[in-house]
Amino acid sequence: MLDKLFSLKGRAAVVTGASRGNGAAIARAFLDAGAAVYFLDVLDARLSALRRRIRSPRARFIAADVTDTARMGRVLKEAFAREGRLDILVNNAGITLPEPARTYDADKWARTQTVNLEAPFRVSQLAFPFLRRTGGGVIINLTSISSELGTADNPAYAASKGGLKQLTKALAQDWAKYNIRVNNLGLGYFRTDMTRRSYADPKLRSQRTARMMLNRWGEGGDLAGPAVFLASDASRYMTGQDLYIDGGLLAKGI
Repeated sequence: MLDKLFSLKGRAAVVTGASRGNGAAIARAFLDAGAAVYFLDVLDARLSALRRRIRSPRARFIAADVTDTARMGRVLKEAFAREGRLDILVNNAGITLPEPARTYDADKWARTQTVNLEAPFRVSQLAFPFLRRTGGGVIINLTSISSELGTADNPAYAASKGGLKQLTKALAQDWAKYNIRVNNLGLGYFRTDMTRRSYADPKLRSQRTARMMLNRWGEGGDLAGPAVFLASDASRYMTGQDLYIDGGLLAKGI
């Protein structure tokens, strides 16, 4: 019974920002759970390297920029045509462009909102008709503890992730009648390319680690279970929710 609840066998998933880090970890977890998985990323060279390591007939590797709606529309259409269905969309692709709020650059602000907030909305819109034709499905948006807490020297990132958190709830409300569930997977501090500099700083790493109950930074493998849970029937009565994977950071008291 539990095997069936968590199985993704026969389902088709699209994961953005999937050439490395957390996106790759989520996509590989879906593959291990039995899904046909489309690894999407703007970084074609990294996708090529990943393709050489993953030898599965259920894995597809496609170069695509999430801000290019025409390209994303074609990719989703081709995936649906090939698989005959679309069950899961993970909006993982994102950027962070730190700078103090008092001097924050307008172009950085616009770019961050475009990639982190507008693109997940537009890609979800593009995926909607295919999820509906499948009979329903799941959208998972990657948010952050910055959706809940003030983030120093990065106002655009915090605003984009806070907006994405609320967008998820709006889509969950609008699309529940089509059996499309929409949830957030909120991350704490994970060791990725995006956090390489802060992790390499002993003082900053120590400060952030001290805020976590589990006293360590997350690794890609820590997302496998939560992501499969949200994508599978194990969470079939769950929508519009925030699932934080943060080592206990948000809940930690004095």
